[in-house]
Parts: sequence; structure tokens; C-alpha cells
Amino acid sequence: MPGRKTAASDREDRYGFDEGGGSLAERLGAFVPQSLVRRGLSIRVTTGRRRYERGDPVELTIAIRNRLPIPVTVATPRRRLWGWTVDGLLEGSDEPRYLSDNPGSLAFGPKETKVIEQTWSGRLKRVGDRTTWELPERGVHEVGAFVATGANQPTDSVEITIE
Repeated sequence: MPGRKTAASDREDRYGFDEGGGSLAERLGAFVPQSLVRRGLSIRVTTGRRRYERGDPVELTIAIRNRLPIPVTVATPRRRLWGWTVDGLLEGSDEPRYLSDNPGSLAFGPKETKVIEQTWSGRLKRVGDRTTWELPERGVHEVGAFVATGANQPTDSVEITIE
């Protein structure tokens, strides 16, 4: 009905959790220990294909999921919330990263999945006296993703072949 206001009872699901802001579930989620929040997260990284020519860009899909039935906020010790790697190199680069020591956080609704699309150029960035972009060696390489929670961080990886 146009102009009809939604009653509080209309916003509650069958378990009595209000799905609007400030719900009982959100208040409960604030009391979930970070160790349980981290165990409740899963991460999955996939690539468009398993085989690539040297220098071809690689499309990455990273899915981070809260498996818990309540909203949670995962704390990170620094501003970085998540990241991806190629053969252990953050974002395919050996460039040093200087991040603020300020903590960060990543909020999830109940059972929410956040999907991130990234593209690796297919080249490795090497920083020294001068910066170069090198083609990786032919063979198997590991593409990984992580949630930056520090110790025991959720991770996943997939192997691709560079021909």
C-alpha cells in the first residue's frame, strides 16, 4: 500500500531478529570474540582460467564469507583489510608497503558474502634501483588471497600455469 509505514514486526524475520539497523542480532554480534569471528570467516579465490600465456592478465574473484548467522565485525591490526598475492608477493610486487598502524575493520551481515574482482597484469613488479615489470617464469604459480587479521588469518590459494 503506497505510503504505508513498515511496522517493527514486519521487519523481523521468523527468528525474531530485526533485519533493519540496530537489531538484536547486531548487538549480539558485538559480543562475539574475535577468535570466533575469524573462524567464522571463509575466503575463496578463483581465476578465470587455469592456463595463461606469459603476460596475459589474470582475472581474480575473491569471495569473503561470514558463515555465522549473526552480523560480525572482524578487526584487522592495520588498515589493510584483505589482500591477494602471486607466489607470495603482495599484489604481484616486491615493493615495500608502508601502512598506518591504525587498526581497521570489516563488517558483515549474517551469512553475508563480499565479492571482490581484481586483475593481476600478468607481470611481476620488481623494485630496486629502478622499477621493472618482469614476465613470470613458465610453469605453475600460486595466486592467493587473505583477510588481514594477523595471526591465523583466513587464506585460500589456487594454482595457475603460465605457458
